[in-house]
Amino acid sequence: MRATVLRTQTSAAARRPGRLILTGLAILVASFVVFGTVLVQQITERTVRDNLSGTPAATDLVVGDPDLPPPTVTDLRHVRAVPGVVEALGRVTVGMSIGEGYLNLQADPGVGPLATVRVIEGSYPDKPGEIAITPRTVERLGLSVGTTTTGTGGELTTPAPLTVTGVVEPDTDAGYDAYAPDSLVIAWAHLTAVERIDLRVAPGESAETVHQRVTAAVTAGLPIRSGAEVRDAEANAAAEQVARLFVLVGIFVAIAVAAAALVVTSTFRIVFAQRMRQLALLRAVGASRGTLVGALTAEGALTGLVAGVVGVASALALGYALPAILRASGMDVSPPGLPLAAAVAVVIGAVVLTVLAVLAPALSAARVSPLEALRTASTTSGRRGIGGPRLVFGLLLAVGAVLGAVGTWHWLPTPEQESYDPTKPLFLLVASGALAFFALVALGPLLVRPVLAVVGWPLRQLGPLGRMSVGGIGGAPRRAAAVSVVVALGVTLIAGVVIGGASLQVLTGRELALSAPTDFEVSTNGEPLPAAVVTQAEEARGALARVVPYRRVGDVTLRRGTDRLGDAESGYSTTDLDLAAMPTTKDLDVAEGTLADRGPGRIVIGSWVARSAGLRAGDTATLALKGKTADIRVAAVLPDSGPLHAGILTDPTDLDRLGVPAAYNGLLADAAGSGEDGRTAGVRALRQAIGGSAGVGLVVLADERDRNDTLVASLVWIAVGLVSLTVLIAVVGVGSTTALSVVERVRESGLLRAIGLSRTGLRTMLTVESGLYGVIGATVGLLLGIPYAWLAVQTLGINAPLTVPVLPLLGLFVTLVVLTALAGVLPARRASRVSPVVALGADG
Repeated sequence: MRATVLRTQTSAAARRPGRLILTGLAILVASFVVFGTVLVQQITERTVRDNLSGTPAATDLVVGDPDLPPPTVTDLRHVRAVPGVVEALGRVTVGMSIGEGYLNLQADPGVGPLATVRVIEGSYPDKPGEIAITPRTVERLGLSVGTTTTGTGGELTTPAPLTVTGVVEPDTDAGYDAYAPDSLVIAWAHLTAVERIDLRVAPGESAETVHQRVTAAVTAGLPIRSGAEVRDAEANAAAEQVARLFVLVGIFVAIAVAAAALVVTSTFRIVFAQRMRQLALLRAVGASRGTLVGALTAEGALTGLVAGVVGVASALALGYALPAILRASGMDVSPPGLPLAAAVAVVIGAVVLTVLAVLAPALSAARVSPLEALRTASTTSGRRGIGGPRLVFGLLLAVGAVLGAVGTWHWLPTPEQESYDPTKPLFLLVASGALAFFALVALGPLLVRPVLAVVGWPLRQLGPLGRMSVGGIGGAPRRAAAVSVVVALGVTLIAGVVIGGASLQVLTGRELALSAPTDFEVSTNGEPLPAAVVTQAEEARGALARVVPYRRVGDVTLRRGTDRLGDAESGYSTTDLDLAAMPTTKDLDVAEGTLADRGPGRIVIGSWVARSAGLRAGDTATLALKGKTADIRVAAVLPDSGPLHAGILTDPTDLDRLGVPAAYNGLLADAAGSGEDGRTAGVRALRQAIGGSAGVGLVVLADERDRNDTLVASLVWIAVGLVSLTVLIAVVGVGSTTALSVVERVRESGLLRAIGLSRTGLRTMLTVESGLYGVIGATVGLLLGIPYAWLAVQTLGINAPLTVPVLPLLGLFVTLVVLTALAGVLPARRASRVSPVVALGADG
């Protein structure tokens, strides 16, 4: 009997491959995502290995190691004299200051197999003191072919002249890079050692033989590695970062797989409910409950096998097609390998996951009474409530989630706390979130009706069609809960990422308002800034939007009476920078008081100054500098320090009272135009204003801001993309659930058509029902996501404020509703095409 029932169920499933695929659609998508992630990791790692090594492919041997004493210039000469060495290059970098900023001078041959740059303008250096620079360095430092400047500081013992002879194109351009042959760099900077030696072996020579000769020629103990070994090490270092990223990806993929299991469980409940009469007949002819469970589980295994194979095959096809398309468009992307072991593991995992997902529905369906075979319909209505044990278990999970959240809140750092370890609170937060999700799974059917009563109210006001749509969802709360919980999980994760990203952006904006309040800074080493520099900068209105000069002095003390306040031995850095003139001032956070209160006799201080001096907003004290004093009141306290890291912000009249000279020490400016062109025009205008003024430097602060903005935006988008996998699974679940429920409700649809409901009305009702899955899930997801996002932000201990971006969250809500509604369009169209007469004559 067992074999007969098993053969009956599996053959019936195999005869309907469309139903089989639809049932396992979520597993198919999960298999595609998992194996696709494996292929993407291979593509990324191989692309990194093939393209991100700094050692040219022609390098046969490398002498030296970053962690050991470097080779000497004498070693370099000995290596060049070794028989079989056709070329040897000393890699070295000399950092220095030039009149206009910072410069990195790197040794490179400029031509030949070991070169990493190529000349695009002028000529490559051939004399000591000559350099070639990159295009961005031309723009940033105002240098050009023929320009002569002076290098100072860094590795240089004395200032040395530099002449630009050419412009070269490197792999990456940071905006402060220069190149010259190693012999010229060594002679110009008077170097005695190099970082390492790259060499090529002459054609026909044995690399091993040359390796032995070089070992004998250089200082004993110097490591010598093959070029392939060094390239692998460099690539592995970059690939290691990729691997760490994919550990995070794996976590989100695991969440998506868990979501797929929930969707498949719900799908099988619907499928088995549609075949209750058939299962009852099997029971009536002698099949035991265990036999039915085994047969239904075998059907689940077959479903998982088919879905896993199709998902893996689809991912493999796309994994090979996408790199080929990208390479055809000019992008250097490496193809993946053929990870057969991973493919087999994914298929087996799909089978195991489907079997686990089908167990609960199979056990429930096997309880069918043989008397059910006497029913006129082949389906049975789903259960609406939950049992007592499940209720108790769900409540315990909910209590655990609340206790975990309270524990997290208890561990949050206080404003005065100097050392903070986020490990424990983060662990509690993750545990609380997991318990909250499982509580939602357990109690979901009980929550559907209350949530639906609120979110479905507008639909009920639209007439019978709206009331029937809401009733269709409320009539099957277990089904609605199973799908909506997955939607809620995705929305919770995305809401947390969006809120966390917005909070991080606000925090970054605050920090940049301190370190990079404008696009440019012109400053001196404490010396007065020539008045002509300020005047010309203020007149360059076509290139500069605003110019804010300032004075800064570094040894101002705070006193009360004859007592000195604070423990700063040399005093506090003080500036009269005009905050009102800079747009970034609005991004500053204020711990106490208000910035609007700043003026003559009223200062703004950083929190570290406030702690050191024991001052708060509203307190009075005295500024002192070289015997002169000025009575002041604290108008506001900033959480860290002031812009440009000043401890005290004063009014210009207060510095005048302290006897500070009227000459400015620096100025801040913003570019009038946007983008790289506007920034370049601003740099040129300031370069022209500086002219030949000695000791005056220009820093492009906007570059730092761009790097931070790009990093934060990239992290947010990567995280959103990862958590969207769960949403994808949820939308697939909505579509498959709606499609299968259409079959379950054929007679209901026929009756509605028979009493006058049009095809359009039926399609609309079923589509709205699908959209309601999204409404319920998105509502619950936002209710969970916002408080957990707040806890996550606070738990990190980075002083980021909770920022709830209303429009993005509203867009997320609407997008989820639209996607889930669209998932039901095709099943709704199918239902509307069935004739009322045929539908009323059907068994289910």
